[in-house]
Amino acid sequence: MYGRYGSDTLNKVLIIIYTVVVVVSTVLSLFIDSVWFSFAYFAISITLIYVIFFRMFSRNIQKRRRENDKFCGFFKLRRNKFRDRKTHVYKKCPHCKAVLRLPKAKGKHTVICPRCKNRFNVGR
Repeated sequence: MYGRYGSDTLNKVLIIIYTVVVVVSTVLSLFIDSVWFSFAYFAISITLIYVIFFRMFSRNIQKRRRENDKFCGFFKLRRNKFRDRKTHVYKKCPHCKAVLRLPKAKGKHTVICPRCKNRFNVGR
């Protein structure tokens, strides 16, 4: 495995999805006797296995790390939004699309984006 990416959070989630697909397809195959149904679940499971092994044995470590960071960042932002829902609001900068965490306040306010220094109005 030297020089290969290995496993990360995204791969673990893909393995869980693969397991769920296999279990669901096995249970449903007891009730549904169709060639197309079996082929569809077989194709989905083979595709998931291919993606898992492709990511695991990839030599492009930076690209796989960016994929995992993007995946984990999505859920981290959702968790933070839920945690701060009473005290803060999250807005995107219209220029650079950076997500800004702003304190909740009534009325219109002008905000300066720390990334691109763009000024924009927030509020009603």
